[in-house]
Amino acid sequence: MAPIFEQASEWNLMAALFIGIAFGWVLERAGFSTSRKLAGVFYGYDFVVIKVFFTAAITAALGLLFLNYFGVFDFENVWMPTTYVTPTIVGGVIMGLGFVMGGFCPGTSVCAAATGKLDALAFIGGIVLGVVLYTFTYEPLWETLRGKGKLLIEGSDTPGKVKIGELIGVTEGVAVLIFIAFGIFVFWFVEKIKKTYNIKDVEY
Repeated sequence: MAPIFEQASEWNLMAALFIGIAFGWVLERAGFSTSRKLAGVFYGYDFVVIKVFFTAAITAALGLLFLNYFGVFDFENVWMPTTYVTPTIVGGVIMGLGFVMGGFCPGTSVCAAATGKLDALAFIGGIVLGVVLYTFTYEPLWETLRGKGKLLIEGSDTPGKVKIGELIGVTEGVAVLIFIAFGIFVFWFVEKIKKTYNIKDVEY
């Protein structure tokens, strides 16, 4: 992420608060406070999650690209974590299993809990338990895994901090264009599946 105001300004915390509230409201209005809708993408009866994700990602990518182009926003001020392939895959599998079983991701569980959903509160309890277990088992189990598979690009000034464009050897604009094309394909493919199997949008 990058600061909206000067890096040392307390206004960044206020901005984060209001952006977080707006983000939670959008999630709730999109139906992401319902575990059945979220889990539906894995079971093939609801694809709203995919549509919302790609709409948000494409909008953000285009917005950041143009803001960077016009000098309003500098990509170099954006914090990026170092990419470690092995723990990313392991963590993705663990989170994916939790998503399928619980029907929430960490963000949507908080959104659902704010509306009083008990299953979301139980999910958050599982997150807290997982964090505690990870903390107390870090040295014997996870410390070595955490640093494996560091992604490196020859000639990069920031080894391990890799953007997709750098990874595939194209400019940022071309990378965004490829992502938009992929998003359009995903939208078409989802609609094709819905028509083929006569899947109707469900209200929860």
